[in-house]
Amino acid sequence: MEYEVTAGRKRPHSFDKLAGQEFVVSTLKNALNNGQIAHAYLFSGPRGVGKTSAARILAAALNCPDGPRGENFSDYPEANEIARGESIDVIEIDGASNTSVNDVRQIKEEVLFAPSNSRYKIYIIDEVHMLSNSAFNALLKTIEEPPPYVAFIFATTEVHKVPATIRSRCQQFHFRLIPVETIRDHLSEACLELGIEAEHEALFWIAKEAGGSLRDAYTLFDQVVAFSSGSITMEKISKSLGLVGLDRLNAIVELLAAGDVAVLMETADDIVGSGVPIEQFVVDLSEYFRSLMLLQHGITKESLLGFSPERYSARAKSAWNKAQLEHGLELTLELYRRLRYSLNERFELELLLSRLASLVDYISHEEILRRLEDLRSMGAGAKSPATPVSAGSATRQRPANQASELEARSGRSAEEYQADHHNIDTPNQNNDIEEDNEPAQDYQPDEDYRSGDSKVLAAPQPTTTARSAFLLEQEKIDEIVAGVKQHKLALGAVVENATRWELNDNALLIVFASAFAANEVKKDIGVVRDVVCESLDEDVAISVQVENADGEHTAIELDQTVATVKKVFRGEVIEE
Repeated sequence: MEYEVTAGRKRPHSFDKLAGQEFVVSTLKNALNNGQIAHAYLFSGPRGVGKTSAARILAAALNCPDGPRGENFSDYPEANEIARGESIDVIEIDGASNTSVNDVRQIKEEVLFAPSNSRYKIYIIDEVHMLSNSAFNALLKTIEEPPPYVAFIFATTEVHKVPATIRSRCQQFHFRLIPVETIRDHLSEACLELGIEAEHEALFWIAKEAGGSLRDAYTLFDQVVAFSSGSITMEKISKSLGLVGLDRLNAIVELLAAGDVAVLMETADDIVGSGVPIEQFVVDLSEYFRSLMLLQHGITKESLLGFSPERYSARAKSAWNKAQLEHGLELTLELYRRLRYSLNERFELELLLSRLASLVDYISHEEILRRLEDLRSMGAGAKSPATPVSAGSATRQRPANQASELEARSGRSAEEYQADHHNIDTPNQNNDIEEDNEPAQDYQPDEDYRSGDSKVLAAPQPTTTARSAFLLEQEKIDEIVAGVKQHKLALGAVVENATRWELNDNALLIVFASAFAANEVKKDIGVVRDVVCESLDEDVAISVQVENADGEHTAIELDQTVATVKKVFRGEVIEE
């Protein structure tokens, strides 16, 4: 008996045998049983899902001697002729090779003649989207008002190329991709018919590679049967078709997780040396990372993973987080796109493996933002209320924002900075000043600091429990304002309106009458601090406060998110 390919041998001859198209089948059967026959049908969908087979089945159902019916019509002689494409009343036309208007004119002449020995003369035009615009226009009148014994069935894989004027005159049916499980079941039936043993995993791989096309699955199945000698196994498929194989992929990914680059490169060399193409290596590796990503999301469906979840390495499943797996998959897909332009595909593969070996160190942008937010939250939680500064205060707590400013600019913690500069918060570290809880003697300046007098307004000598605290001289204030204006004119105008400049040890307090002015200075506190430190020739921390109606000072806190973003864009170091 002459050999027949599986796709031809397993072609369905009835609606019940049409795989994976339940909606199309039920609609056509109901229409036929109710006598609702259309003049034209348009079948669209991917390749190999049953469009042409459905067209032949519909033609056989329409020409059934007992009348159009949805079932039990394939046992009359003409049905076999239609299934083989040999019926003189069912004319199959290849739209790709009959594209001109002259071909359509021939059809228009033929429809004037009744069918020879059937109820309907049926035209099946495959790949109808290949017809020219003139040919489509010539068909319009014919398919809209054909003779009562004529029906048109169009099939196409690119329905968007069919003019809307044609689509509007047809009943449209969209054929879907066939599920992997359905294809695997049909392959199992084919194995039983041929007496071939097959591993479940091997048939599942063939079904998955078909991509939803049953015809592609049968074609690949015939190729596998040819070299399997009556027993289909995944090992034979991997060796014969140049696949990496799941076992070797498990070994590769475990080496990636361990970061063992030396052994990884040797293993990759053995795989490539065994005949696996570089492109196939990248494809298999990308599929493995995709499966790991799906497993991270809790997906265990075998048709999505390609293998059962237990077949994947336990170490590989727990080595990376979701963001890292997504980045690894992105790297493999990017390499696949670059391979056709690569100078050396092997070098590209080795570079990919080296990068994947350090995938555990990858941090996503979202994770960086989350950690910055955590730092902001930690900084806000660690702040203590700022104590208003007065000349009679012997000790005070440095505001948290001032300490963080010192830490960000000096690269040291606030405690280290305070210890090195004899901060007033730690009076007993390497100095002889003793702390008591009695307030220091208040002082009154000789001149009002707002008067503009340039002479030094000095405080009386502090007691042994107080640090030096004095108001800056107007000349020094003018120097600072001028320096700020050189950097930012608008900022200098705001600083010029400060109502009080008080230097207490290594901390300068700047007081404003309005919260708006204080906030503007806080936004660019780095510029002000640089100018102050240069003018005073020492490292000084800046504190900005607002003077309310009662003469008290209130600390102004800038939004830490804004402060952090400004530091990042200025290139400053952000300490955890």
